[in-house]
This record gives sequence, C-alpha cells and structure tokens, in this order.
Amino acid sequence: MIEGGVPFPLLADAGGRVGTLYGVYDEASGVDIRGRFIIDPDFVIRASEVLTAEVGRNVSELFRQVQAFQHVVATGEVTPSGWQPGKKTLKPSPDLAGKVWKVWKPEEAFE
Repeated sequence: MIEGGVPFPLLADAGGRVGTLYGVYDEASGVDIRGRFIIDPDFVIRASEVLTAEVGRNVSELFRQVQAFQHVVATGEVTPSGWQPGKKTLKPSPDLAGKVWKVWKPEEAFE
C-alpha cells in the first residue's frame, strides 16, 4: 500500500507525453484535461471519457462500468444501459439485434 492509502502508483505528466498519447493534453495550457480510461488486462481501451475541468467525473459510474466489463468477460453476457451488479443481463445473439427494447426495460436496471 502506498502512503495515503492509494493501492496503485500515481504519476505526473510533466510535458504531457502520456496525455498526448491519449489525446487529453492541452498544449495551450500545458496540462492534461480530465480523462479517464478503462484498460483491460490485454491493454485494450474498453472505455474512455474526457471532460473539461468545469465538470467532475462520476466515480460511482466508473466502478459500475468496471464491474460490467468484468461481468461480460466472466460470463459472455452483455450488460444493458444502467446495469447494476446482480441485475438482468442479456445473452448476445443475432435475434437480439435491434430488439433489445422487447426483452429489457430501462427501469429493470434500478428495481
């Protein structure tokens, strides 16, 4: 455990090398804008979000998305919009394409 309780290393991006690679470095101001990336164990970017400094990020949504990606990898199922752990998932198939609304209702994610 790193001092302060953060279980992973933090880094500074002086000069914007990392931010430039991810498209979040603002050369005019010399800082990275708010970007978050979910990268799987195979180093594939599964999700990204970029916000300007005026709007905060939703940490709860980040955790939900990580759980959803973990569930998808573990089960082969897909998670509909607003999915929460333990809620209904979908089995992907050609028959489901364009018909998700027939088998899943948004309110089911929050029951």
